[in-house]
Amino acid sequence: MKSTRVIFPSGELLLEGVLATPKGAGPFPAVIICHPHPLYGGDMDNNVVHSLSETLTQASFVSFRFNFRGVGGSQGKYDQGIGQQEDVEAAIAFIGATKEVDSERIGLAGYSAGAGFAFPVGVKDARIKALAAVSPAFDMFDFGFLKDYHKPKLLVSGSKDKFTATSEFLGFCQTLPNPKECEIIEGADHFWSQYESRMAAKVTAFFSKVL
Repeated sequence: MKSTRVIFPSGELLLEGVLATPKGAGPFPAVIICHPHPLYGGDMDNNVVHSLSETLTQASFVSFRFNFRGVGGSQGKYDQGIGQQEDVEAAIAFIGATKEVDSERIGLAGYSAGAGFAFPVGVKDARIKALAAVSPAFDMFDFGFLKDYHKPKLLVSGSKDKFTATSEFLGFCQTLPNPKECEIIEGADHFWSQYESRMAAKVTAFFSKVL
């Protein structure tokens, strides 16, 4: 596995990211991972994001995590979610042009607010073939548009998530069209401490199946 720090453009800004490439000859399927809310300390080195990246790459995916504008070494400042969506578009364009990537097999994952920023972009972009949300922040974002999304999607939450009740999570999942997978991981809360590997294995298994 090779990890490379990269700089890529988002409009007039330059963002930083980490491109992790598996051993062997590509092209490989790829997953873009979007970190949680910048105003609450979210960045690409978050425990969930890092675990997802590592597990995906071990399973022969290219994984790409990046800092939204205004986070870490990425230029700019927080932009009420509008600029963050532009950053997701820029990340998709970057990955789609990466030589190690099979551009026909790209997935998009988001943790907490990361899914809220990423999914409105992913559902409209034909290059994205599947979506995965870890602890989607139903209290901050409206995910109702997923009810019209007919590509593969995975939603994962912890049974002790204090921001989204299990009943609310499962109720929302029932409204979504197939293909879909919804998983509750017993014992995990919103921050996934000590449960990162179980969560990452679920997400990786999903993308391995659909990409």
